[in-house]
Amino acid sequence: MAERVDIAEREIRVLVENGEYWLRNRGDIAMMVVTVERIRERWPRARIGVLTHQPGVLRALVPEAEPICGPGWSWGSEGWQGLLNRTAGTKLVGPAALWWRATTDGPKDRLRAIRTRGRGESAAPQEHAVAPELEFPVEIPAAVEQASLVLANGGGYMTDVDRYQAHRTLNLLEYASALDIPTALIGQGMGPMRDPYLVQRAAEVLPKVDVVALREGRRGPELLGEFGVAPDRVLVTGDDAVEFAYRSRDARIGADIGVCLRVADYAQVSLEAQGIVGQVVRTRATELDAGLVPLIISEYASEDRLSTLPLLVGAAKPLPPVGRGGTPADVARQVGQCRVLVTSAYHLAVFALSQGIPAVGITASEYYDDKFHGLAQMFGTGLRVVHLNDPKLEQELTMALDELWDDAPALRDPLQQRAVDQIDAGRSGLERVFGLVENGPVRPVQRGG
Repeated sequence: MAERVDIAEREIRVLVENGEYWLRNRGDIAMMVVTVERIRERWPRARIGVLTHQPGVLRALVPEAEPICGPGWSWGSEGWQGLLNRTAGTKLVGPAALWWRATTDGPKDRLRAIRTRGRGESAAPQEHAVAPELEFPVEIPAAVEQASLVLANGGGYMTDVDRYQAHRTLNLLEYASALDIPTALIGQGMGPMRDPYLVQRAAEVLPKVDVVALREGRRGPELLGEFGVAPDRVLVTGDDAVEFAYRSRDARIGADIGVCLRVADYAQVSLEAQGIVGQVVRTRATELDAGLVPLIISEYASEDRLSTLPLLVGAAKPLPPVGRGGTPADVARQVGQCRVLVTSAYHLAVFALSQGIPAVGITASEYYDDKFHGLAQMFGTGLRVVHLNDPKLEQELTMALDELWDDAPALRDPLQQRAVDQIDAGRSGLERVFGLVENGPVRPVQRGG
């Protein structure tokens, strides 16, 4: 076996579908960092390509991966030219790209918000009745044909809320399977999924995928069963960002309250609920003599900033958010200074629980109901879910925050142990994925790609 792995490793190319091509969500980036690290540990000489629209930013954030981007969507050069390109990208292009985006995103997002308000656009999600082959034409990256493994990285995009990314991923997996290239989904959140076209495509493609590793066991296994996926291909491993956040844990109990409120078409929150959340976190922070930390996980259209920063107006001890160029590690360290979180962003709850810090998950949609309840099931304790449409929101949120503040010391060890369990499960699941390549036929790579 050792000889076989050594032979295959010289030819291995892993193509990673990362779920968020613009690299503006720090939770998705954290999952990708862990996935790439785990692949590199197993196959130090393999090529790991990540599909992205932001090659420079990828170089800055995940230097162990190489960007696969348009217009060709092909693997880059090998040899000295490839080494030179990778070195320049990591040391020069990557940092410059991250700086440029951090500098320009603020004005662009403010202008976008003004234009959106000027057009009177509704935040309500739109109904779709267009066949996927018309709305989502098949665009298969050329790099897949030279891949030894196609791996769809963790995310919550297999759902009606993100139909474009769901169809794009299904198209890629279907094409790879037709070429007899091993395929896997890892760290996935499944559903809600009721769109008839998406359900049809999922039932056509997912049973052909070799391994499906889920980040929760509440909804995903049942939904995959409805699609016809064989139970022996399904694993429940937890979120891959758990390991990323666990590394930032601190022996000391934090003294701050972290908060994030996201308002988007898939996470609608009434103005009344926004006001109540702000009032509760400011009041409790003042009475507990705690700093109030705005936590920013998504920079897409500044959605987390625009909804969260106003909550701190009038706070006794407001603290600054991470800069727009901040990394997932920066946010994980901010979370580590908190004693408790109030968040409508799923991955901030992952960052907290993995470090042994309790959190209140606030939700106003079925999409986030499933995310938070699934996460609560994986950790077993330390996460209270409060619905933003609850007529007793103020009382429920205050009670949940106070209880978790008091229980934080006792919850620390149990939460961290559940994090370790999920890290082990995630690594075990990836062992099965590695076996698809190592125990299967060696597929020579076509040179020149």
